[in-house]
Amino acid sequence: MYSTISGVLTGLSRLLAMLGGILLLAITALVVLSVSGRALIWAGLGPIPGDFELVEAGTALAVFCFLPWCQMERGHVSVDVFADWLGPRVNAVLAVLFDLAMTVVAAFILWRLWAGMQDKLQYNETTYILQFPVWWGYAVCVPVGAVFVLVCAWTVVRSLVEARDPGRAAGRA
Repeated sequence: MYSTISGVLTGLSRLLAMLGGILLLAITALVVLSVSGRALIWAGLGPIPGDFELVEAGTALAVFCFLPWCQMERGHVSVDVFADWLGPRVNAVLAVLFDLAMTVVAAFILWRLWAGMQDKLQYNETTYILQFPVWWGYAVCVPVGAVFVLVCAWTVVRSLVEARDPGRAAGRA
């Protein structure tokens, strides 16, 4: 059961990270086309209308897509200055605490993301140029944020297992 859940969440996190990368490539292409259009106004071209609105929403989604993979791979920033001095048992306890803290932060972010979406939906706020509802950007990030919370919660379980069985942690690296 442990390896099945780990495999599913790892695969889902990896898939989301790849989606985020593809999204960033698309955003890059959009910016290049829009800037090129600006430079070629004399030739009858122009910027892509609402390019900054699309970049804003796409970048937010891309960031959310990367968070689960980063957590699963222990890629968030950590300060390891004293880690070698503390020993494996203390480091295992710290890993549990840090993963628990990240789970709380992820749950808080998801909660506020949901509240923000409800607010934008209630007031029918739209973007300036394209006039698409702002809540759409929130809505696509909410399920990815939920995956982030699940992954964070799973990393707490993983760290607890590794704290109890240091051999598992060694086999992971």
